[in-house]
Amino acid sequence: MQRRKFLELSSIASLFILTGCGGGENTPSNGSMGPRGGMGPGGGMGNTGDDNSPTPTSTKALPIPQALRGTQFNLQIQQAQHEFFDGLSTSTYGINSTYLGPTLFLRNGSNVSINYTNTLNENVSIHGHGMHLPPSMDGSAHQEMSPGGSWSAQYTVNQKACTNWYHSHTLHQTGSQTYKGIGGLIIIEDAQSDALNLPKRYGEDDIPLVLQDRRFNSNAEMNYSPNMRAVAHGYIGDTFIVNGAINPTFEAEAKEIRFRILNGANSTVYQLGFSDGRSFKQIATDNSFLEAPVTMTTLRLSPGERAEIIVDLSGALGNTFELREFNNNKTFMNINVSKAPKSTTSVPSRLTTLDKLNASTSSRTRSFTLEGRMGTFMINGKAMDINRIDENVSLNDVEIWEVYNSMPIDHNFHIHATHFEILDRNGDTSAVGANERGYKDTVFVPARQRVRFLVKMTDYTDATVPYMYHCHFLEHEDAGMMGQFLVT
Repeated sequence: MQRRKFLELSSIASLFILTGCGGGENTPSNGSMGPRGGMGPGGGMGNTGDDNSPTPTSTKALPIPQALRGTQFNLQIQQAQHEFFDGLSTSTYGINSTYLGPTLFLRNGSNVSINYTNTLNENVSIHGHGMHLPPSMDGSAHQEMSPGGSWSAQYTVNQKACTNWYHSHTLHQTGSQTYKGIGGLIIIEDAQSDALNLPKRYGEDDIPLVLQDRRFNSNAEMNYSPNMRAVAHGYIGDTFIVNGAINPTFEAEAKEIRFRILNGANSTVYQLGFSDGRSFKQIATDNSFLEAPVTMTTLRLSPGERAEIIVDLSGALGNTFELREFNNNKTFMNINVSKAPKSTTSVPSRLTTLDKLNASTSSRTRSFTLEGRMGTFMINGKAMDINRIDENVSLNDVEIWEVYNSMPIDHNFHIHATHFEILDRNGDTSAVGANERGYKDTVFVPARQRVRFLVKMTDYTDATVPYMYHCHFLEHEDAGMMGQFLVT
């Protein structure tokens, strides 16, 4: 490693030591600076972990979260026991389940009420990540529920078809609560998505995949104990799970299969692909379909990002392969093409037409510098303060937001309640992948790099209740890398 890089990383670690941040003995065994930001082929700098954790088996079928449809949803946040390892129970949090929560299907234009009850012994808030809604319905740290309390997100769905999610957004506890299992998918449907000849049979050829990584102790309990390095680099697990299962098997039909993929990790950047190198088509990103499918063999997703892909398994009956994560050389799940198709679909060459913003009409450029000092993560030199408003944004103004990662470690950037359109990376428009040219709400910002994007806040104003923007590496968010803005 170059001496300068070593000194920078050592300085970050020493700052956390000096200020007493972090804690715990174990840090992730990822180790690379590649796409993730550590020092070897894996990704992330960190922990040794517990070598005595139980040995997972691969006998489980891929779990499919329960689908809930309608306009009224009653969700209970609860403590539970979940079986990650055969015959062993793990203490978890779940929403109407033992780990994670149901998939909520919403229709564009419908009036919905999502009613949460908190049965935990700690405060919790639930954020509708990717949802376009009023700030009072956002589910940020401003809408926390105390133990035994409840809260309802009530709004009119007002956005294009996409795959979003809901998760903990409790101040300084987002990392630990999401790690324990507070999260689930939100799928928005509209007339345009109805008309496309895409796989739509949920759980059969339209498959949700919540990808995460976790660490477990020898007694099968989750180990969330980030020390100073893990706070700096994010808490990265050595056991990779999908929909709450370790190395499950999906029995697929020999046809086009749609995977709705969420990177639900705390801090791990995933480089995804299939073990046999087969190609796939990405059809959607965070908040919309892409205008046209993009053929790929690998897909990078940072925490909080989503992608929808189509894998054509026609003619593959009898084949078996794996969904792999290449940064860490891990398997998420096995795919066994064991079923004859019940229907046929065909990905169209044109998926949608997006209303694009024009940079020449922007009213201003806002600059955000991601940085760390004295054991704290900051944006523009300020750590999160729930009583401080950092930015004031005018309704319907087109703005350029420029995010610069000044640190030698990776970050990303998420804005609540809106989408944006990426302009360039380090001033280079060609560095923006074709699969990033849909509507986004979360963008990867590698070490020492700069990203610019177009933002326009629409529909909702509030003079007192803010939205938030932050790094979605949850340990960074909890350690202060978050700000607030009002729309007026």
